[in-house]
Amino acid sequence: MTRRLATVAGVARVVVVGAGLGGLAAAARLAALGHAVTVLEQAAEFGGKLGWFTRDGHSFDTGPSLVTLPQVQRDLFAATGARLEDAVDLVRLDPAVGYRFADGTALAMPGRLDAVPAALDDALGPDAGRQWSALLDRAATMWRISEEPFLRTPLAGAATLARLARRPGDVRAIAPWQSLRGLGRQYLRHPHLRTLLDRYATYSGSDPRRAPAVLATVPYAEQAFGSWYVRGGLHRLARAVLERAVAHGAVVRTGSAVARVLLDAGRVAGVQLAGGERVAADVVVSGVDAAALHTDLLPEDRRTRAARRDLGRATPSLSGFVLLLALRGRTEGLAHHTVLFPDDYDAEFDAVFGVGRHAGHPAPVADPTVYISAPEDPALVPDADSESWFVLVNAPRHDPVGGVDWSSPGLAERYADRVLEVMAARGHDVRGRLRWRVVRTPADLERDTGSVGGSIYGTSSNGSRAAFLRPANASQVPGLFLVGGSAHPGGGLPLVGLSAQIVAGLVGPA
Repeated sequence: MTRRLATVAGVARVVVVGAGLGGLAAAARLAALGHAVTVLEQAAEFGGKLGWFTRDGHSFDTGPSLVTLPQVQRDLFAATGARLEDAVDLVRLDPAVGYRFADGTALAMPGRLDAVPAALDDALGPDAGRQWSALLDRAATMWRISEEPFLRTPLAGAATLARLARRPGDVRAIAPWQSLRGLGRQYLRHPHLRTLLDRYATYSGSDPRRAPAVLATVPYAEQAFGSWYVRGGLHRLARAVLERAVAHGAVVRTGSAVARVLLDAGRVAGVQLAGGERVAADVVVSGVDAAALHTDLLPEDRRTRAARRDLGRATPSLSGFVLLLALRGRTEGLAHHTVLFPDDYDAEFDAVFGVGRHAGHPAPVADPTVYISAPEDPALVPDADSESWFVLVNAPRHDPVGGVDWSSPGLAERYADRVLEVMAARGHDVRGRLRWRVVRTPADLERDTGSVGGSIYGTSSNGSRAAFLRPANASQVPGLFLVGGSAHPGGGLPLVGLSAQIVAGLVGPA
């Protein structure tokens, strides 16, 4: 049920905790609605996981490197009185991704849906395109059914499922009992197509063997609406959203860590900073990791008991191990995004989540999938004979007690060497071209962003009930709202943007 703040008359004092894209988008929307907004960010810079690193003329996006569903961002700018295209230079990628499979097969995935079947037939053989198209037809139906009630609307617990259950055909299409892996087996005979589909589970930090079939909507949305890059780096999108918030009067304070959310008479009263300062508020919008919010920032309260319980039941999302590589020379034929698959994808998921052959003992992946983002963008390199590569592999989160302690002496550098060896074995040996490298582990991600264990998306989508274990946007504590990848509807730039849109609708205009 949608709940507005009927207890707040006129302009509300809003404190947004965290200047990630979710917090900034919520700040911009709420300021445009006439509220008095203050954004408090613990780090020295804004952006959260949408980070930026630069050295010696080499620059890198350190988080998301792809914009999908750009209409979500267009809606945000329209709601705040501007045009997205006037604020950033949005470029559609074609090809969207270059894939290399373990047997050496290469696939350049087109950036437009109508070109995909022919490209698949050319790379994988006759009928591959038809198989993928049949899967995406099913995914398009899933998208039509789920977009409004699940992605653009506050979760209403059992009522959300009850609305879906009124149409048995919709239930069959969504197939909540089926995994993404199971859906792939139903439609895809070619093993490389199944590998492609499995990868999309990682977009929500999940295991395709446990993630729901409805995640097939992710490749559908990516191919139907395009893959986009912001020229100059995606950090410019965060800056543009920040400027929309400031244009409507929002105040953004960096270096301002929130230590506590304050309650008075059962409702939000403001926040207390680490230095002791109190900032009064009628509304608090939390953009921090939901587990960190409930563990560290909120006092014990019976109304948050269910949220704490659900967070405890959910599987944390995977994390990532990152290399920032400053390279001499150019790589011929390299796509903007490149994915190098291993021979045994299941071994990767076992290691990351500590299941199967790694039961109870997650570990760095010995033979990981390697993702390379290498934008052909002069703003990211010191000269025309250089490249700046962002390299990511899936990794178990930082857990010194029961899992991988990424702060162990020497582990990060040894694993960085291993990733470079894997890249070399798969045709991208850049070790002789290195000017320097920067290594970022899940422990670094936890420290820099406050994400517990460095889990990129908060909780994963593992299990049919995972969406309902993710915290709702409206807390049971009056005046407290949640945005960002660890809250409904989930992680990734478009869903984070939708969480801000939902919260702005719940608060309403001044």
